[in-house]
Amino acid sequence: MTDPLLSVRSLSIGVTRGSTDPTLIVEDVSFDISKGERFGIVGESGSGKSLTLRAIGDLLPRGVEVLAGSIRYNGTELVGMPRSSRRKLMGPEIAMIFQEPMTALNPVVRVGEQIAEGPRRYLGMTRAESMARAIEMMAKTGIPDPVRRARAYPHELSGGLRQRIMIAMALSCDPRLLLCDEPTTALDVTVQHQVLRLLEDLCDDSGAALAFVTHDLAVVNQTCTDLAVMYSGHIVESGTVREVLSDPRHPYTQGLLDSAPDFDRPERPLIPIPGFPPNVASRPSGCPFAPRCPFVVEACRTAMPPMVTVAPGHGAACIEADRISRELVAR
Repeated sequence: MTDPLLSVRSLSIGVTRGSTDPTLIVEDVSFDISKGERFGIVGESGSGKSLTLRAIGDLLPRGVEVLAGSIRYNGTELVGMPRSSRRKLMGPEIAMIFQEPMTALNPVVRVGEQIAEGPRRYLGMTRAESMARAIEMMAKTGIPDPVRRARAYPHELSGGLRQRIMIAMALSCDPRLLLCDEPTTALDVTVQHQVLRLLEDLCDDSGAALAFVTHDLAVVNQTCTDLAVMYSGHIVESGTVREVLSDPRHPYTQGLLDSAPDFDRPERPLIPIPGFPPNVASRPSGCPFAPRCPFVVEACRTAMPPMVTVAPGHGAACIEADRISRELVAR
């Protein structure tokens, strides 16, 4: 097997500002992303999935820091690397697409200029060459009349076009790893489908790997090949998308599936997950999902279950994984 393009090991992220005892938000997270792989991270709001992605791109909010663990990109350790060196990777090697383009794009700079900035800075292109590159990328992302649209400001474009501008900007330097932080959440269903197909096609054409954060299992099922499920700062299940969604072994994953509509079985009732995620400052001992879990046993309340292999390439952090599988088959 070849080495992964991105390897995250035992990553912990916490809030340190104003406290001698850091509050852990993400704890002991590990996963690998191979070249060309489309990897999804799902979970409720506050599960730590976006912070994990931002840690890879060195874009954590002020006061939030990587406290422990390793992030290796193409064999190079990123944790502890000087910020100036880390920044040189953003663009030509690693690029990020944000959730809301209106807050990520500069409102007073024409979109063509914003796309062209990366090729000028990182690829050494002239102004004319970088603008030609910007128009080329706009055309590649399906923006009609790119020459005219390159002169537009962000507020003059629709939400779908703004998101395509973000994708064109991210891909303008041919990165090898694309980080996507819920890039379709603010789009209607039709535009969302178009953007997802565009990302798939562009990654297939360029060979770039994709790390895709979302709360929507349907989006992951459509876009990704592999999946990690996060809850309260921990990865609780991981594997191929097909394996995890067809045979979930953690009650949280099953809860997500039960609470989402199934358009193949519209008669199936939606079953919400009871309760609320724990406050990161006062997580319960043991498994953080235990207070909401229908399969909880006393051992769940004493220690965080380790990630165990439940099938080839499929892991779950649950001591009742086999029982869950048996009960789901019996439904």
